[in-house]
Amino acid sequence: MMSYNQDQPLEFHVTFKIKLKNKIGVLAKTMNIISSFPAQFGAIDIIEATKDYTIRNITIKTVNEETAKEIHHALSQYQDIQVIYVADQILLHHQGGKLEIKSKKAIANRDDLSIVYTPGVAKVCKEIYQDPQKVYDFTIKSNTVAVVSDGSAILGLGNLGPEAAIPVMEGKAILFKTFGNVDAFPICLKTQDVDEIVNIVKQLEPVFGGINLEDIAAPRCFEIEERLINELNIPVFHDDQHGTAIVVTAALINALKIVNKKYEDVKVVLVGVGAAGIACTKMMLHLGIKNIIGFDRNGAITKDRKDLNKYKRWFAENTNPYNEKGRLEELIQGADIFIGLSGPNILSVDAVKKMNRDAIVFALSNPDPEIKPELAQPYAKIIATGRSDYPNQINNVLCFPGLFRGLLDSRAKHITDEIKMACAYAIANTIPQEQLMPDYIIPSVFDPNVAINVSKAVINTVNKSKKEN
Repeated sequence: MMSYNQDQPLEFHVTFKIKLKNKIGVLAKTMNIISSFPAQFGAIDIIEATKDYTIRNITIKTVNEETAKEIHHALSQYQDIQVIYVADQILLHHQGGKLEIKSKKAIANRDDLSIVYTPGVAKVCKEIYQDPQKVYDFTIKSNTVAVVSDGSAILGLGNLGPEAAIPVMEGKAILFKTFGNVDAFPICLKTQDVDEIVNIVKQLEPVFGGINLEDIAAPRCFEIEERLINELNIPVFHDDQHGTAIVVTAALINALKIVNKKYEDVKVVLVGVGAAGIACTKMMLHLGIKNIIGFDRNGAITKDRKDLNKYKRWFAENTNPYNEKGRLEELIQGADIFIGLSGPNILSVDAVKKMNRDAIVFALSNPDPEIKPELAQPYAKIIATGRSDYPNQINNVLCFPGLFRGLLDSRAKHITDEIKMACAYAIANTIPQEQLMPDYIIPSVFDPNVAINVSKAVINTVNKSKKEN
């Protein structure tokens, strides 16, 4: 048997379908075998029972797939226990896909059919032809978002292609519906060419009220977003950039309240100057944070570096005001805030010790953060991660459902900096001042007030802009 670390999370869900002889002690033996491994029992269901045997589904959480295989092997050593099959609960949950389309109107007779389809639908077609804006009144456009990906940067897995991206985009669509009552549909494109992607998405504009770009690798994602914003009359949002930035900003607003530090006085060290890192930086600058030092694979971003693309060149021109050079371990001296959007275990305990008093550490790499929270805890006042098993989870679901709910309801054409900042403050202010604590700087994703507050903030900002213009 493999050795296990007691701190290893039980993240692998699996169901064993097992045929047990009806003999005293067989079920107990089965449970004891499973319990000898790192495992937590879930549902135990009887599927079939006779006088000779019982078939049960036993669902557990364990460390990983290898552990499940070990459990399978151990159970198979006993003649009174027959493992019929082992089913990964995650794969089972995705079997057949996670989405379906349902009709909002019943079709029970000829009259119903003639209204929802021909000849009645012709009247609606003419109405929209005469006034194209009525497409929002009479079609799904008013509540539908396209979740668009080319599969080039799927979660933390990399470039897996469009087919492998579909489950993620389906999941995103479910979050849209669950938290914002927005109908979203996955659009996974079999191309990673910028011109082709832009052209395809432009042709989708008649049907959708908004575009959510997802899991598109940098720097290609920047150009795609910029072009679509300029060429479409519906809002375009790259969640990996701006969703992350909005939620990070919301968490920073509350964290700085707790430590009683001013935006203009803090020093920020940011590791990972990609799509999310640059978007976070723009919002921090908008807050009034002046001293931001960024690191990529080649070290600190400085104005004299010659290897920067145009996006990192912008970063260099607008950050690191003293043009500091050196390693992370050196430049983190006296920093108030660390933001990690890079990879696991790049921040050492010694580096955290060098930070300013009441340090704030956002270690957001998923699933493994830049530093384990328990290691940073003795030396940092506030810690946030991207994980759900630690306090202060930075999760984009706090942003995009309410954001698009507000965009669709206000019929906004574009997403401005003012809208993004309004979303950040709406998320932050969901927690009353008197309830803020070091382990409670960001609301739960299940707080129903979050999406409501964000959508209201968007609508108010859009309406204010319309009046001013």
